[in-house]
Amino acid sequence: MTLSVAVRKAAAVAALGAALAGCGGGTGSPKPANEARMGTPAAPAAPAPASPSAVPSGSGSPKAGAPAAVPVLPPGPSGLTPVFERAKQRTDKTVALTFDADMTSDQGPRAASGERFDNPQLISSLRSLKVPATIFMTGRWAEEYPDQAKAIGADPNFEIANHSYSHHAFKSPCYGLPALDAAAAKADVDRAFAAFRKAGAVNTVPYFRFPGGCYDDQALRALSPAKVTAVQWDVVSGDAFAKDPDAVAEQVLAGVKPGSVVVMHCTRSAAPVTEEAVRKVVPELRKRGYRFVKVSDLIGK
Repeated sequence: MTLSVAVRKAAAVAALGAALAGCGGGTGSPKPANEARMGTPAAPAAPAPASPSAVPSGSGSPKAGAPAAVPVLPPGPSGLTPVFERAKQRTDKTVALTFDADMTSDQGPRAASGERFDNPQLISSLRSLKVPATIFMTGRWAEEYPDQAKAIGADPNFEIANHSYSHHAFKSPCYGLPALDAAAAKADVDRAFAAFRKAGAVNTVPYFRFPGGCYDDQALRALSPAKVTAVQWDVVSGDAFAKDPDAVAEQVLAGVKPGSVVVMHCTRSAAPVTEEAVRKVVPELRKRGYRFVKVSDLIGK
């Protein structure tokens, strides 16, 4: 661990761009001046309201998925989809680890040839460490690994949130990802929730993460009929294509603050050292007095 955290963060952003382009099956890179990096909105997000509201189970896009009422944010100005990044309560030492289970609509042949987009060892370690987590899953991932999606969605320690069906961008450019038009946005989100239900996942929540973290007001407007809360993050782990778990762990530990949301990945081929990094992060944060929670616990504060 000889690199400074600042240098590693810069390298992580570059690697993350490559990872997102790879996840999308596309090529090229966005213009930095026009694109949202992971954790940075492309346009000012709708301001968070003073207090969240709860949505009863069975309402909104997840329908029969969520087993109980979970907190969501009310719509932003002009009905825009609300955006959550970090808990407003910033004295309580809680932190949410989130994991993107990425797989695009056109990666079936790669999975058939042996590429692994899952990470069962990571899920096993989270269970053994007793760490609650929110898994942002694409519908295509749930279709490829229905047994794992069902098992994750049946575990009360976890909640499954929506990362789109296709992992296509909701704003362009976005790390070379193919882009959806506004008319297709809600249908893509609904298709992902349908894939979760078909797999038998129970603990689904009405939260959504934009592929690549790329959004603007137009994307928030297009997503509003889905009645979800968009969830970003304030800590980038740098696990995408990382080879050094110590560096990933140090970057997370350097960034976490009370109420933080950490973005990591649940995709073996694109993030091979995540599980090892988590096993380093968890005991250290607990030593510092942090308690791990799901995103729904943070939004409820």
